Amino acid sequence: MNSQKDQKPFAIVLGCSDPRVPAEIVFGQGIGDIFVIRAAGNIVAPSQIASIEFAAENFGTRLVVLLGHSRCGAVQVTLEQLVKPLENRSPHLSSIVDRIRPAVEYLLESNGDEDLMSRAVRANIDASVNNLHLGSDILKYLAEEKGLIIIGAEYCRDTGAVTFIE
Repeated sequence: MNSQKDQKPFAIVLGCSDPRVPAEIVFGQGIGDIFVIRAAGNIVAPSQIASIEFAAENFGTRLVVLLGHSRCGAVQVTLEQLVKPLENRSPHLSSIVDRIRPAVEYLLESNGDEDLMSRAVRANIDASVNNLHLGSDILKYLAEEKGLIIIGAEYCRDTGAVTFIE
């Protein structure tokens, strides 16, 4: 059994829990090559930040990829929940919806926009990257002093392509 000292992941990936988007397969990596954290909608919450801090500090990993994907169900549910009356919204989904809402709420003004979903996915990725930059003094220090890179990426479920977002 490997100990922590034996782990040397070259990247940390915070991705969606969608089973069609396994980070190891998306990036063509094997077991132990990347430190993977998954949450619906690739949301950034305290436990995800703590996991990233843990990997960056303990393994010296200097690349964090926030991986979203096309047609994300958590983003879709957020858009749907935001147009429902408050009394009809799921209280259990609020822990996800409340983290995605600030990134996508303004997009609802463009009713009937065919591109709404793809713009919402991208806005959620951008917001999550920003939350990682601003949500942790440790990650901020590692980025400024130790070369940690935090970058967003979007996986296209149709083509299998990953687009990195600067």
